[in-house]
Amino acid sequence: MATRRGGGRRLAGLEAQLNDVTGAKESIEQLIARIDEESRRLLADTFEVVRGHFRTLFERVFGGGQADIVLEPGVDVLETSVEIVARPPGKEPRSISLLSGGEKTMTCVALLLAIFRSRPSPFCILDEVDAALDEANVDRFVGVLREFTGTQIIVVTHRKATMAAADTLYGVTMEEPGVSKLISVQLN
Repeated sequence: MATRRGGGRRLAGLEAQLNDVTGAKESIEQLIARIDEESRRLLADTFEVVRGHFRTLFERVFGGGQADIVLEPGVDVLETSVEIVARPPGKEPRSISLLSGGEKTMTCVALLLAIFRSRPSPFCILDEVDAALDEANVDRFVGVLREFTGTQIIVVTHRKATMAAADTLYGVTMEEPGVSKLISVQLN
């Protein structure tokens, strides 16, 4: 008989643990649902802000045209794909994959800077993004970069027009074989 009573207490203890685990599971599921809901709202709001900046910056870097970023219709915003549609001046709207190298670069720069305008960062590093651009596009590119006064933009480049727009130039030179030297020039 003593064994049965001990088994009853053990069963009651296990049932209490099961109730605790079940309650914790429900609390976690409710928390996940709230986080998902808030994430959807924040992503949708941020997407719309970035979208507006992207449209404006695309027109600035191209000197006209139109662009948009579009979410896949009917798909949860947390799981959807994003499509970039661009229409440089004088061209039909098309997917970014169909643009030329320079057009892709300018479109991506517009999107990147739209994100930075939406969520400013203290610095941004751009590595040879101007390599595929012609001189007119380099001038527009540099003009847009000048608007980002709250962000320190570091541009790795070999383009003279981009370097001419900089406040400070840093470079590495080899005055004698095997000895590298860092140089900087302040431009005012």
